[in-house]
Amino acid sequence: MSQKKLTHFDAAGQAVMVDVGAKNETHRVARAAGRIGMLASTLRQISQGTAKKGDVLGVARIAGIQAAKRTSDLIPLCHPLALSKVAIEFELQKSGPAVSCVATVETVGRTGVEMEALTAVAAALLTIYDMCKAIDRGMQIEVIGLLEKRGGASGNWVRQAKKAV
Repeated sequence: MSQKKLTHFDAAGQAVMVDVGAKNETHRVARAAGRIGMLASTLRQISQGTAKKGDVLGVARIAGIQAAKRTSDLIPLCHPLALSKVAIEFELQKSGPAVSCVATVETVGRTGVEMEALTAVAAALLTIYDMCKAIDRGMQIEVIGLLEKRGGASGNWVRQAKKAV
């Protein structure tokens, strides 16, 4: 079994952007998820649309999409990508209580979109926090992680059920 190596360092140990110029363009998909725990009263205001700042999930969806598109501005060694799809889904969970978020990001390109999916989830959940912090400063963002990736030379990867996000 060969040991995998970190790709963002050159032979001298300097941080570098990975050269993807020789890679083939393929259809790439990544899905990431996370959740934000909150008081039941906060979840109720989100679900009823009565939060003071308005449509919490609508604004969070736009924030997630925008974050996916701007990932290379936030993560220093990410390549700027032309994304073909960004979808943000929310589920209100009464047990918990919490809002879960799943981001699906797609492109046809030379590098994957895992970072874009993860960034989308983080920004969407942070936006929920921002919009609801006046009523619930104790909200907690939890378990952001990659669910799956498809495409590219490394093939497909799916999170094992035991390690579910």
